[in-house]
Order: sequence, then C-alpha cells, then structure tokens
Amino acid sequence: MIAPGLASLVCLVILLGLGVWQIERKGEKEALIARIIERSHEEPPGALPSPAWDPKVDEFRRVRVTGTFQNDKETLVHGLAPGDTPGRALQGFYVITPLARADGPTLLVNRGFIPTELKQPADRQAGQVAGETTVIGILRASEPRTMFVPAPDPARGEWFNRDIAGIAAAKGLADVPPYLIEADATDNPGGWPRGGQLRVDLPNNHLQYAFTWFGIAACLVGVFSVFAWRRLQEPAE
Repeated sequence: MIAPGLASLVCLVILLGLGVWQIERKGEKEALIARIIERSHEEPPGALPSPAWDPKVDEFRRVRVTGTFQNDKETLVHGLAPGDTPGRALQGFYVITPLARADGPTLLVNRGFIPTELKQPADRQAGQVAGETTVIGILRASEPRTMFVPAPDPARGEWFNRDIAGIAAAKGLADVPPYLIEADATDNPGGWPRGGQLRVDLPNNHLQYAFTWFGIAACLVGVFSVFAWRRLQEPAE
C-alpha cells in the first residue's frame, strides 16, 4: 500500500495544484478583459504613445490621429467578420492602409472589413477617402502568426495576419511604429470598409479547465479508495 499510496498522493497534489492555478488564471483573464474594455471606451480619445511603445501599457488605448490615406499602398489581410445572420461569418479582408501624417511617422490603419466581392479597389472606389482625414480607433500590436496560419506571400499580396513590420516593408514604408490603429465604425462612402470590428473575445475557459483537473483528482481519490479497500479485504497469507 505504501508505494501506490505515495504515487497517488503525488498525483493528487499535482492535480489540485493545476486546478487552483486555473482558478487564478481565470481571475487574471477577467481583469485583462475588463482593462481592455475600459481602455477601448476612453473619452476623449488620447494621443499616440510617446516616446516608446509598451504593449502592456498602450495596447487597446483609444486614440485620435490626423493624416492622409495612401490608398494606393493598401494591404488586404484575410479575415472573417460577423454577418447579418447570427452565427454566420462573412469571408473577406481587412483593409490596412498607410496614413501619412504631417507631424509624425506614417501609421498603418485597419480601416475595417470588406467582403470578398469587393476585393478589387475599382469595385469600391466610393469607399476611398481622399485628402486629410481624422481617424479615431484602438491601438493594436502586431498579430503573431500561429502554427495554423499560412505564411504570407508579399509578392502576391497574400496576408493572413496583421504583420505590421512585414506589411510596412512590403509597401516600402520606413519608420512605421510597431502598432496599428483599428478604426472605429465610421460612415465610409459606400459603407465599406466597415470599421469598428474590434471584438473583446479573449477565450476564458479556465473555470472549465479547473473543473476538469478537480474532477480527475476526485476520480483518482475514488479509484485509490476502491483499490485500498479491496487490498485490505484480501486475506493475509
């Protein structure tokens, strides 16, 4: 009984520790979501971070900038957006357009989503904004490419994540800050691109994970209890 008992005890401690850790992670994730929501609704919108960009401090802040869109250097990033029918998503692209500013470096702006049929600029000329304009939106860091996201093909203009440095280099843009602006919903001419696509939908499944670890721990206790009871019931030889 000693060896099985010690092994079961060690496993039980590990499982309970994992469950407690997931409970702590749940609290951290809820605090992060609350902070993101608070930052993304700041009024009035603030200025760009200066002098240095710190994602932990600056990301998801709401800002206001003025400049001129360089529509001829836009980049389309594959993506999905909520459709008019609940539960169904639209396939299309996010329009990343450089914003040239008189008082600072050029910024990348995610102007919003367009459906696949509007991929060609000629099909949405009404949505091109010319001249100086003011953009209000949320600061976002570069989006890392996970193992399931295809690699970009700059030569063909195929992008699958918001790779700020890669997009800037492909368009010949120098000194672009390591962040972009997710534009708020605005009345773009023609209705496209459709801004305001930021969704605070960070996965928060830690409570389910905690129940899983605690459940496995309870099963371990039950299995060992049955094992010990049967072993104790065996006649001594």
